[in-house]
Amino acid sequence: MFLNLTTEKGLQQIPSPPGEGRVRRSLLNLPIINPERLRTAKVLVDKAVKMRMVFSIQGPYPVVRAALKARGWVERRLPRPNQHWSRCRGDDGNDADDSDDDNDSPDDREEDPDDMYDLMSRMVRNETSYFYWTTRRETVDNRSLRKEQITNHYAKAGTFTTKVGLCVNLRNLRWFDAADLDSFFPRCYRLGAEDEKHAFIEDYRRTACTSLIQCVVERIRGERSEGEGGGTAGSTHQSCQSQKKACKRRAMSLVASRMIDSALKVCQDFLDSLEHNDIDIALETPPSLTEQEWLEFIHNYYLVVHDGVEIEETFHYLNSCQAMLRKLRDVNPQLDTDGIHNIWIVKPGAKSRGRGIMCAKRLDDILRLVDSDPALIKDSKWVVQKYLERPLLVHGTKFDLRQWFLVTDWNPLTVWFYKKCYLRFSTQPYSVETLDSSIHLCNNSIQKHFQPSQQRHPEVPEDNMWSCDQFRAFLSGQGRAAQWWSVVVPGMKKAVVHALQTAQDLVESRRGSFELYGADFMLGRDLRPWLIEINASPTMAPSTAVTTRLCAAVQEDTLRVVLDRRLDRGAHTGGFQLIYKQAAVEVPQYVGVNLLVEGSQIRRPRPPPQKASKPSKGRSNQPAPRRPPQSQEYEAVAEKPKPAPSKKGLKSEVRHLTFSGFRVQTPLSTERPLAGEPWRLQRLGLVDSLQLPPRAQSRSMDCWRRPQVIVPWSGRARPFATPDIYKGPVLPLEVISLQDPDREPSALLVPTPLVQHAEFRFQKFFRQQNLHRRVIRTTCVGRGTHKSL
Repeated sequence: MFLNLTTEKGLQQIPSPPGEGRVRRSLLNLPIINPERLRTAKVLVDKAVKMRMVFSIQGPYPVVRAALKARGWVERRLPRPNQHWSRCRGDDGNDADDSDDDNDSPDDREEDPDDMYDLMSRMVRNETSYFYWTTRRETVDNRSLRKEQITNHYAKAGTFTTKVGLCVNLRNLRWFDAADLDSFFPRCYRLGAEDEKHAFIEDYRRTACTSLIQCVVERIRGERSEGEGGGTAGSTHQSCQSQKKACKRRAMSLVASRMIDSALKVCQDFLDSLEHNDIDIALETPPSLTEQEWLEFIHNYYLVVHDGVEIEETFHYLNSCQAMLRKLRDVNPQLDTDGIHNIWIVKPGAKSRGRGIMCAKRLDDILRLVDSDPALIKDSKWVVQKYLERPLLVHGTKFDLRQWFLVTDWNPLTVWFYKKCYLRFSTQPYSVETLDSSIHLCNNSIQKHFQPSQQRHPEVPEDNMWSCDQFRAFLSGQGRAAQWWSVVVPGMKKAVVHALQTAQDLVESRRGSFELYGADFMLGRDLRPWLIEINASPTMAPSTAVTTRLCAAVQEDTLRVVLDRRLDRGAHTGGFQLIYKQAAVEVPQYVGVNLLVEGSQIRRPRPPPQKASKPSKGRSNQPAPRRPPQSQEYEAVAEKPKPAPSKKGLKSEVRHLTFSGFRVQTPLSTERPLAGEPWRLQRLGLVDSLQLPPRAQSRSMDCWRRPQVIVPWSGRARPFATPDIYKGPVLPLEVISLQDPDREPSALLVPTPLVQHAEFRFQKFFRQQNLHRRVIRTTCVGRGTHKSL
């Protein structure tokens, strides 16, 4: 029996005693390590642990690993997750991201026991990681992290990195910014929601009308319906298709021209609805077209646009169609990209890398495709989006742009935009006659399974990728190089910021976290960028020479922003540029006040109380009530109030406010006062049953008295002053008593201190006054909350 033993000289075999064979086999896992290397590794590990420079990475990110190790960080390797479970959860989870990183498997390299970094990794296996870089958000629980730990994901960021979340959130853009959503994001609907499904059907029908009008104008002018690819290698194939259309057009009968009238009427009703001219239309007014008329119109639309059938007497409608297109172009920014084929792209809401995406041009096919999976309908995971039929093409081939941006904080929102991006081409020439994925989906995960077409232009790269510098050179050859910085880049920045603004309140913000995203854009013929989707964990695989260079640079620059800038605010950030930082907003302290709108029940008015019959003097045994002396202060007569409710807080409707017992100081001089002369209100007499605190009863205030006649005191009875003589002071109205409308009219609801309520509406006043006493009664209607003391 022999035992393999590794030494510094190599692998040696030594004999093993018969009785100790099982024990000595464990030495295979105990290699001999150079002591000097071990001491060096321990010193580096102690320094990294002390400075909290231990990191963990899930997945093959060699650029991130190398950059962190160059900064003195030590890797603590994470346990390898179940790859099948991770992929399944990413596809079907409720909060799954549109992650296009198809290299999300862990690093499968073999560990070298004599390697310095592997040795250091084993030393920190029980330490805490202070930097996490993972492909999946659920790998790290953000709630259990310390404030000094850094991770590359935010919780609940799926609100805009999924197709459904982006579609729903961007509709709230009007509450965050005055930008027009239709100017950078194609129309999108959730087919699982019944109301949005009906909205999509209405949009499809209206788009069919606008497409028919465009088709009529283009056919009369002799323009090509595709409008792209002219002069390329694919022109021969398109000419064959146009010849086939001409044969069909001659073989079939003409379509009646009344469908143009129907299309113009539908478009005019749409314009009227945008201008709110339809608000006076009664509900009984029939729609523009009935369901049967819509079925006939859509059928004829398919014949005209898809099969090439002609319409009778279209020349008479040229002016009307052109005028309608001018009006629609002012209110619909997507009219130029809609085309005439009415193509829509159907996407599963929780899948990524182009999986499950299909293009369709017939309404029945779209609805049938979605209705085939009841589970997805129930969860509203299917979205349908208007396809850009007329994008900008490069040598007759469709492409899209992958643009990176980085979010380092959500409160305040801080966005970094990368200066470089790259283009992804399809392998086939562009055509709207065929709805194959190899033509319309530019995702590298889809196109890598197809061979480039022989009919594609030779200048299109074999690896289907361009850098932004190569694209700018292409634009320069067309004399449009300046539009890259004036149209394309500003448009992409605005679209990214708007998408993040709508999701800011939904994402869980955490200090110390960051996330790198990849946004996909398409360009229109006018170079306007259109946001298609946003991906979390964008792919960093070096699949081509372009991605090898750019992906490595964006990873390195991400660490510069996240790590180097923490230590030095003036550190170089590479290709990242700060494009948006929200102004700090001070949030007021929450005091627990609920803003409620409540109503009260309308009650039948009570009949006035009947006065008791006055008993005759001869039969009355009751003594006559004594009249209070005139020297006593006048006070309002009220019944004994009922006890106030025992609740600490009381919501009531204020109906009656009574002001009584105001005494105005009589001037000592017999001369007539000047107009507008201020007098002092000495004492504010209140109803005794209110039991107000002394500070309220001794309250004094300035009031203004109008010019009046003062009768001097001569010892005789002072004559009664008429209201024309004494207009009285103008006093501020304040709450004295609150009455319960459900109780007796004079019953007090709750005694309160003197509280001002400026929001109440005072309806009428009742005044009684003489020379010494003044009574002011007023009635107001309002609602307020009063706390009993």
